[in-house]
Amino acid sequence: MKILLFGASGSGTTTLGNEIEKRTDFKHLDVDEYYWRKTNPPFQEKIPLTERNENLKADFKKFDKVVVSGSMVSWGKEWETAFDLAVFIRLENSERMKRLKKREAERYGEKLLTNEKIQQNSKAFLEWADQYENLNFDGRSLKVHLNWIELLDCKVLKLNGAAELNNNAEKVLTEIKNYWQQRV
Repeated sequence: MKILLFGASGSGTTTLGNEIEKRTDFKHLDVDEYYWRKTNPPFQEKIPLTERNENLKADFKKFDKVVVSGSMVSWGKEWETAFDLAVFIRLENSERMKRLKKREAERYGEKLLTNEKIQQNSKAFLEWADQYENLNFDGRSLKVHLNWIELLDCKVLKLNGAAELNNNAEKVLTEIKNYWQQRV
């Protein structure tokens, strides 16, 4: 079974993916690990689309049970049919932005106050992330995700990112159980 968790940055996809991996025999693959080169500080250099797709596909095929977290709307049409279940996580924008600001502070610590490049990158990232619900925004957005849901060739479960992690994990685990029961 192949599962995709996606939503706006800060909605909880990676956290839920980690939880599913912890509680099952699914392998969690976070698309950020394929999108960005390992740098210090992180998130400085993007990996070209062809290379990131090759790397993700290799790991995706390696495991029978995979949960992928992250938005893949611009990664190619083949991903529209690659999953057995997609989980769209939505979180109210102000709460999501609070999470992202906290995450930025934890990720960069003192450097967020002292390093001009990190400050600029963090500010640009937060401004980008804050555009998610803007209907006129061309980047990753609610509008793009809602349109992509219509293209996905699998069941789509919609979750509230403000719900307790355990509650959302249980909903996904129920879907996993139902999937295997239908295949018997």
